[in-house]
Amino acid sequence: MKITLVSHTKDPEITCAKCASVSWRRKTMKEISLDEARKIIRRVLGSGHESVIEHASFTFFAEGISRSLTHQLVRHRIASFTQQSMRYVDLTKAEKYFIKPKSISENEELAALFDDVMAKCKNAYDVFRKKGIPPEDSRFVLPIASQTKIAITMNARELRHFFAMRCCLRAQWEIRQLARRTLSICKTVAPSLFENAGPSCVIMGYCPEGELTCGKLNQILKTYRSRSS
Repeated sequence: MKITLVSHTKDPEITCAKCASVSWRRKTMKEISLDEARKIIRRVLGSGHESVIEHASFTFFAEGISRSLTHQLVRHRIASFTQQSMRYVDLTKAEKYFIKPKSISENEELAALFDDVMAKCKNAYDVFRKKGIPPEDSRFVLPIASQTKIAITMNARELRHFFAMRCCLRAQWEIRQLARRTLSICKTVAPSLFENAGPSCVIMGYCPEGELTCGKLNQILKTYRSRSS
């Protein structure tokens, strides 16, 4: 998996802080320093007013991921996605085309079974293409383990929601990995917008999953707090 930050709102913390100041200033928006912006952001987010950070957006490019991941990812509604098309991209020359879960890789017998099934799927796809079947129909034999690429754009508020849902230990391992790596990038670029971001339990101080909890609340809180200090 490789995650690249393609672009983001210029000076995202300052932009959000300046926009936040509109709500209480009578006069025009004024220039502010980064330190002042971070103080404003922390105060505003601390009061639960997250709408102001919708003024900053971030675009990422993710590759080396499966369609199993993207099927989950696109359920996040307030975002924009552009995914590699199986209609227009000829996959006959693709190598290392499938994502293999660690749980399968660790078992030699099951790993061999996985490889065999994937090879048969890819071989069927290649045969269909050589016989003139269009990509949009040949792709029907490819599994959700197929590798893909996707461009993702979210504003800071939706990113925080994405992290709350997908950094959770109950999230599927692959999208959790994507969320954690993306969060790490965001914290570097705009720390005040994301310094308290993470799984829901980190934000709330308790697990909202009820009986479905992972049971590791104290351990998770300790981990995220040590990263923030």
